[in-house]
Amino acid sequence: MISKPYLKGRGAQENKTNKFSEYIYETRNDFLEFCRKEGELADKNKTQYVPIFPKTIVNKVISPDVGMAFSMNPYQGCEHGCIYCYARNTHEFWGYSAGLDFERKILIKKDAPKLLEAKLKSKRWSAKAIVLSGNTDCYQPAEKEFGITRACLELFLKYKHPVGIITKNALILRDLDILKELAKDNLIGVTISVTSLSEETRRILEPRTVSIKKRLKTIKLLSENNIPVKAMLAPIIPGINSHEILNLAKAVSENGALSFAFTVVRLNGAIGQIFTDWIYKTLLDKAEKVLRQIEECHGGTLNDSRFGVRSRGEGKIATQIHDLIRIAKKKYFRDKVFPELNISLHEQYKDGQMKLF
Repeated sequence: MISKPYLKGRGAQENKTNKFSEYIYETRNDFLEFCRKEGELADKNKTQYVPIFPKTIVNKVISPDVGMAFSMNPYQGCEHGCIYCYARNTHEFWGYSAGLDFERKILIKKDAPKLLEAKLKSKRWSAKAIVLSGNTDCYQPAEKEFGITRACLELFLKYKHPVGIITKNALILRDLDILKELAKDNLIGVTISVTSLSEETRRILEPRTVSIKKRLKTIKLLSENNIPVKAMLAPIIPGINSHEILNLAKAVSENGALSFAFTVVRLNGAIGQIFTDWIYKTLLDKAEKVLRQIEECHGGTLNDSRFGVRSRGEGKIATQIHDLIRIAKKKYFRDKVFPELNISLHEQYKDGQMKLF
């Protein structure tokens, strides 16, 4: 049941105030109503690409809850528009809102390949897996135009450096040629995010992502080309997709995934307000129940920031989720192993070619 008005094709339905901003900008509802009556389009709902020029591109990950030591993000903000995305809050550091701005103002790091190459060639750098998309999806629609992710993958191959990828976009198959070469030396691991098997759920949770059918096909094609794939069944949202855990695990396993990870949803920072606004406009009949169940997983609030607990949740509902996860792993992944990436080759290729002496 959808409560109007609803902005189609987007996750967030409005911009929340940036907590770092000195000034508050408001769009008055009466002005929007005037524009509609006059036949004007007050908000074209278009995506904007904004170039930025960071000094570094590889980030050290300090959170013990995330299975990576280093990450890099060619883009900030994400047009996929996943309503639950924890990365929304980072858009506020750039002066934008975690709401619609996160989906419509995409920051482009055109210098990412140059910065990455300098890092990989540095005498002070020792090979450790770097994960593309630690924050926002490196294969979001902007990649079709800018190709930054592909350029970075070419560098990982050139310098024989291990790389991980997290995505929910089938665009990754465009780069199958590079991924196959990386896989020959065990330098690549891919994680595909699959949140639901229901297209209806996918469309409202993740409005600009590819279909579930395409995601499962992506897992299958990568696996058939000997590229190790893990599934990310996350976030698990009580009352929305928590009942799908076993079916999700079965589907990704049958298509070739070697393992899977999960998180229990937490709505930190501005995401709590954004998600609450969204659920009352998209799932009005379930809204109260879902919000209360999320709170039950986090001690009565929508967010828990404690390391080691925040992504797993606590309480009866979280326990039920963990029990289903254990059953799923035992039933569908008993004899499967996701390999460790190879870090032994990089030193030989720091100059871009194997050292002869």
